[in-house]
Amino acid sequence: MLLAIDVGNTNIVFAIVDGTDIRWRWRISTHSERTADEYAVWLHQLMEMEGADRSEIDAVIIANVVPQTLFNLRGLARKYVGVEPMVVGAPGVDYGMPINLPNPAEVGADRIVNAVAAHASWPGDLVIIDFGTATTFDVVSAEGGYEGGAIAPGINLSMDALYRAAARLPRIAVEPPAEGLGVIGKGTVHAMQSGLFWGYVGMIEGLVQRMQAEIGRDTTVIATGGLAALFSRHTDTISHVDPDLTIKGLSRIHAQNDKRQKS
Repeated sequence: MLLAIDVGNTNIVFAIVDGTDIRWRWRISTHSERTADEYAVWLHQLMEMEGADRSEIDAVIIANVVPQTLFNLRGLARKYVGVEPMVVGAPGVDYGMPINLPNPAEVGADRIVNAVAAHASWPGDLVIIDFGTATTFDVVSAEGGYEGGAIAPGINLSMDALYRAAARLPRIAVEPPAEGLGVIGKGTVHAMQSGLFWGYVGMIEGLVQRMQAEIGRDTTVIATGGLAALFSRHTDTISHVDPDLTIKGLSRIHAQNDKRQKS
């Protein structure tokens, strides 16, 4: 089985994949100083609780946007799994997808992994929205090429910035105003909810509309990440939500490279 590790700026997701079946997944906050031993203790305890057998893991793949964590995650794979991990973005790792940019190395590993998974699952031109610490928009052509995208601050990041910079504004949850309340706020919390949530929906719809106009063809919009389900309920722009898109992409990239190495 495969241990797929998706390192984000806020959280790290560990998932155990058997073929195409995601058997287990766990999440831990991202801290660059966490050691390989600490990862191992945490992961072993969770695996025991779920009935997962560590001895069945025979491969590890890592997608990482926080470089400081990579040394200890490599150590986890080498010391406790007994394998050399495959790292997305390392020399020799084949995505099976051309990166049609002047400097392909600039693209975050998570964005490429999402693109690979989305192209394998949906036909035609795609826009992939990943709701994370940053909200990323990525374009994949119908022919299967990664064409670029856009990066915006995540809504939680925007909310925290507003709270920290404005002395009289409270911290609020990410949610639309209560049912029956309009866009025009009738109080501070209502106004903040409206501005943050509906403003963010407007940003999503506006960016996708401009991307579609630039592409010149109909596109399918795929959303992933923690807030994807919430926003998809409030806009018709999003066609599909797949919370496991990144793990599916990691599994696919590993299978493709493993097969190539064995042939």
